[in-house]
Amino acid sequence: MAGPVKPDSPAYPAPAKLNLFLHVVGRRPDGYHLLQTVFRFLDHGDVLRIAPRRDGALRLLNPPPGVPEAQDLCGRAARLLQARSGCRLGADISLDKRLPMGGGLGGGSSDAATVLLVLNRLWGLGMSRAELQALGLELGADVPVFVFGRAAFAEGVGERLQAVRLAPASYVVLAPPVHCATAAIFSHPALTRDTPAVRIADFSEGFGRNDLEPVVGALHPQVAEYLAWLRRYGDARMTGSGACVYAAFADRARAEQVFAARPAGMDGFVAEGLDEHPLAGWAA
Repeated sequence: MAGPVKPDSPAYPAPAKLNLFLHVVGRRPDGYHLLQTVFRFLDHGDVLRIAPRRDGALRLLNPPPGVPEAQDLCGRAARLLQARSGCRLGADISLDKRLPMGGGLGGGSSDAATVLLVLNRLWGLGMSRAELQALGLELGADVPVFVFGRAAFAEGVGERLQAVRLAPASYVVLAPPVHCATAAIFSHPALTRDTPAVRIADFSEGFGRNDLEPVVGALHPQVAEYLAWLRRYGDARMTGSGACVYAAFADRARAEQVFAARPAGMDGFVAEGLDEHPLAGWAA
């Protein structure tokens, strides 16, 4: 039981997420913002290969460029799980990074959640889903929903989760070539922080908005340009703190048609919405 990761090692998915709406409903005394949102997973994302090691070493074999080792969420997740569990095993981790960084698709958070779920099983720890979600919250506000494993209505800083069922949809996702710094968006003086709170029963298709969108559009005009183009075809929105934008379509053929019509140079993808994370059964 030792690395290194081999090309034929099992591939573990780390799916993207969309925020179908995102309201900022308040702010805690410690500065964290109180949110309400609905998370949905996509059948597109990063892929990890993980091989356990007997010597206790934790190695990320191909860290994302420009990300210091201490900040990399895969490594942080592995080290946190190892420390809290007292496990003496290690792991080699290889990351196939397919999601844009700073895109609002939850790539780093999803990677961290997949590391927690997979190592919990490979190391034989038997930690519960609730325990893994609590660890995930220490890594970032979006990590718990990926461990939770289901499309969810989220409150608080994103950790209070209720499963929801959503209508099938295909999504056109476009990725403007900008990196949105989440902290800068949330600290911006123009951000709306007092949207009235709603109940889960209030949510329906097309509900709400993304309160961060006007701030991001002002700071990054390309995001506003991508939104304007996509809104020619449907209810386009920004996900998370940006920069990616998306629109939902009832069938895959229409989504592919819209994606094919995009102007030259617009990167992105078409994906199906998921109600369940591919690794949802990996924790109880």
